[in-house]
Amino acid sequence: MDVWSSLMDGFATALTPMNLLYAMIGVILGTAVGVLPGLGPAMTVALLLPVTQVLEPTSAFIMFAGIYYGGMYGGSTTSILLNTPGESSSVITAIEGNKMAKAGRAAQALATAAIGSFVAGTIGTSLLAMFAPIVVQFAVSLGSPSYFAIMVLALLAVTAVLGSSRLRGFAALGLGLAIGLVGMGSGQARLTFGIPLLSDGIDIVVVAVAIFAVGEALWVAAHLRRTPLEAIPVGQPWMGKSDWKRSWKPWLRGTAFGFPFGALPAGGAEIPTFLSYVTEKRLSKHPEEFGKGAIEGVAGPEAANNASAAGTLTPMLALGLPTNATAAVMLAAFTGYGIQPGPQLFASQGPLVWALIASLFIGNFLLLLINLPLAPLWAKLLQIPRPYLYAGILFFATLGAYSVNLQAFDLVLLLVFGALGFMMRRFGLPVLPLILGVILGPRLEDQLRKTLKLSGGDPAGLFNEPIAIVVYVIVGLILLWPLVFKLIRRSRPVAATGTPAAPAGGSATLASEADDEVHSNLNAFSPDHKETP
Repeated sequence: MDVWSSLMDGFATALTPMNLLYAMIGVILGTAVGVLPGLGPAMTVALLLPVTQVLEPTSAFIMFAGIYYGGMYGGSTTSILLNTPGESSSVITAIEGNKMAKAGRAAQALATAAIGSFVAGTIGTSLLAMFAPIVVQFAVSLGSPSYFAIMVLALLAVTAVLGSSRLRGFAALGLGLAIGLVGMGSGQARLTFGIPLLSDGIDIVVVAVAIFAVGEALWVAAHLRRTPLEAIPVGQPWMGKSDWKRSWKPWLRGTAFGFPFGALPAGGAEIPTFLSYVTEKRLSKHPEEFGKGAIEGVAGPEAANNASAAGTLTPMLALGLPTNATAAVMLAAFTGYGIQPGPQLFASQGPLVWALIASLFIGNFLLLLINLPLAPLWAKLLQIPRPYLYAGILFFATLGAYSVNLQAFDLVLLLVFGALGFMMRRFGLPVLPLILGVILGPRLEDQLRKTLKLSGGDPAGLFNEPIAIVVYVIVGLILLWPLVFKLIRRSRPVAATGTPAAPAGGSATLASEADDEVHSNLNAFSPDHKETP
């Protein structure tokens, strides 16, 4: 009942005319930027982050919710019409969606993606409203040792599974932690190099815009294709009776896959979208259509993608732990207002949090209401020449970074970190561990300092809570798993063909069924990929 009452208060705040206008502006802006080729939700949110800085917090986050979901929806349009996913979580949508578009069913593909996003987003946001307070109650009972251990787990879990090697992941994490340490610490200047403007640290907004927007723009410009992109024309999205019948179950199954993975550190949207695709292929009454434009292959993965987006907000709001790049940029928005997400957020900023959750419902509905009629307009945006597009990105990124503090020095930092983002892409370093290191590094240090103070400087104080011990065991398993996996593979029996025997239960068969369709697409988003998606 408390959750229901708080949510109704949130709706009362979010449904005021001015906040409703901000939600609509956010949806339109987020979709317009997210639909452009190469711009995923994280880059969309980072690029538009400075726009929200001039608003009061509640209105800013209501607008931000619209930008967030709008950016998620925009990626499906690019995937379907151009076969150019904005990020790896949209790869699966592109497999069947673009085949549908080439077969003259672009309208149906866009419709099932939009409606599936709405269904999954609504269910996911409902689960967020239900489970976030429960997570908060659990988090309030944690002490500094446990909280420190959980943040270590989040950093290591994300770092260990991203990139082409663990070494590169930890190198990116080290860069992020170093950037996060810049400024004053324990009364002493650290890594300021005698520059007074660095004494207050580096604004996370500047870092996020530089790494995501400027770094990506420079990377694409370095591999710019001169040939124009050919978007498939589309009319008003609609679905026939057969399309509805074949889509509604994949929407629900995709939601069931997406939300739990989104809430886990390093869960992301890639795994649930892949699992959704494989599941729909196995359960479909029309398996022969997969690889040729099956609507289930769009409905399920797109629902999983958007449900995972709602799932990422649960640990971000309740624990202050972002689990993907978009959540990390959203956390930067909170810190920009001096608001610290975590167990105390629901108590200290209750009206704001529930207005934000309510605005997710509203933004999700506006997304469906506005974007179905405007789909042909978004398709025309894809005809913008890419040199103009990325020149515009660099212009707005520069303007946004300068508007944060109105200091020219921030432009120097923007260029420096933009070049860093470019070099990271060049050498295959994942950018998410860097962003998490910048955001969580100072908080990790603060919790470590509190823990050692409580234990009188004894390192054993890190292990004096049961939750902390359990988390460290999980950390150990994550770090040792590659070695254990190699030992298991060596000890497995080898079949006559020379290939390891498949484990019982058919899981190998399940995992391999869609491998041929997705392997080449996923390779296009590997950190070592040297071409423009």
